[in-house]
Amino acid sequence: MRVIGLSFLLVLGFSAAAEQTTVLRCEAMIDVTKGIVLEHQLITVVDRKISTINAYSPSVDDPEAVNLQGMTCMPGLMDMHVHLLSETGPENYANQFRLDPADYAFASVKFAQRTLMAGFTLVRDLGSSDNLAISLRNAIARGDITGPRVLAAGKSLATTGGHADPTNGRNRILRGDPGPAEGVVNGVSDAAKAVRQRYKDGADLIKITATGGVLSQAKSGQNPQFQFDEL
Repeated sequence: MRVIGLSFLLVLGFSAAAEQTTVLRCEAMIDVTKGIVLEHQLITVVDRKISTINAYSPSVDDPEAVNLQGMTCMPGLMDMHVHLLSETGPENYANQFRLDPADYAFASVKFAQRTLMAGFTLVRDLGSSDNLAISLRNAIARGDITGPRVLAAGKSLATTGGHADPTNGRNRILRGDPGPAEGVVNGVSDAAKAVRQRYKDGADLIKITATGGVLSQAKSGQNPQFQFDEL
């Protein structure tokens, strides 16, 4: 049994004009509400949204429908923690000094498409630089490129030396003194300014790295890095 996620709908819908109707002829469909598999289901999509789901007779041909014979349709998956600008690898930190924002922007198109074709129709991007994930979200929503629906946080918030301080690991000359615009806050006024800037930038949510993480200098997930009033 081959399974196709309803991310296929977004491939059709997010790259097509509004009000276009697409009909999917699924040999089977997973009904997650009832916990059963239904056979011979016809899914009608109008303006990027599922309009109706009805059974069909396999003996009746429908040349206008997308024939998914031998495939099982399922709802799209959701990933609540992604970073669409890059993939984890040994060159990640070196690339911060070699690549420009435009390089990450072009790469994010590939990663967004790959994520969608893996079956994920909604993702939450929890940290990106230069507002690139926000721009990627907008491009997908406009139909300029293909990808899942994106909820973008923009640049994560951290304290100096905290998990999301972008200058961690750099020498003294390159370290500088990043502030709220770069996601580094120290004190209530910094925190307020950083959040308001992300609101202005169009972020869907705010990511606060309140403790250390796997890739940070202070790796403990138990020790707080913010004061209560900053949060």
